[in-house]
Amino acid sequence: MLLLRTAALSGRAVAARRCLPTGFTSFRSTAAYIQGQSPEPRIREYFYYMDHQGQLFLDDTKMKNFVTCFKDKQFLVFFFSRLRSNQSGRYEDDFPFLSLCGRERNFLRCDDRPVVFTHLLQGDRELLSYCGGAEKLAVPFRPEALYMHPSSGRVYHPCSERSGGVGLVRSALAYELSTFFVYAQGERQSGLPTHFIWGGQKHTLTNEVAGCFPAAEEGSGQQGELG
Repeated sequence: MLLLRTAALSGRAVAARRCLPTGFTSFRSTAAYIQGQSPEPRIREYFYYMDHQGQLFLDDTKMKNFVTCFKDKQFLVFFFSRLRSNQSGRYEDDFPFLSLCGRERNFLRCDDRPVVFTHLLQGDRELLSYCGGAEKLAVPFRPEALYMHPSSGRVYHPCSERSGGVGLVRSALAYELSTFFVYAQGERQSGLPTHFIWGGQKHTLTNEVAGCFPAAEEGSGQQGELG
C-alpha cells in the first residue's frame, strides 16, 4: 500500500478535526499525529480524509482538490474494501474508520460519510459506484431506498454495515437523480419526496436509512444543499 501513495508525507505533528460518527464534522482540534508514525515496532500509521464529493486525501494535505486527491483505482479499491469501524483503541473519536494493510493502520475521518457514491453504472444490473473504485466498489442500486435528509437536503443510499450502513450520494449525481423524485402536492419546496420514478415504475420511498441519523442531527448541516 505504501508504494501506491503518490502524495508527499510530512514529518510534522498535525491536529485532526474530529469527525463525528453521524457524519457531521466538528471543528474542535483534538488528536495529534505524524504521518507514518510508528507507535510500535514495525507498525506504521497514516491518516486520511474523505470529502463529500468522494475524494480521498492524506489528512494533512493543505490544498484538497482534484489534483491532490488519490486517483489510483488499485489503491482506492484496496483501501475501501478493507474499511471498517475503528475499534483499535487509537484515534477512535477523531478517525472513526480504519483500513488495515498488513502492518499499516490507515485511519480515516470524513466530511460526511466514508462511502460516497459517485456514479450510477448501467449494465445487466444497475450499480452505485463509490470512492473511485468503479465496478470494484459498488452496491446494487435500489431506487426505493434513496433518502433525502430533511435538514441538509443531501441524498443517501444504503451501503454495507461494515462501512456504516449508509453512504452519501455526491452532489452531481444527486442532482441528476433529483428530477425523478415525486413530492406530495404542493410540498416540492418544503417537504420530502414520497416516491421515485425509475425504470418506468413509481417506487414508494422506504426511508429505511433514516434511523442512521440520530435526532440530534435534525436542524444540523447546510440547509437546502442537495447531495
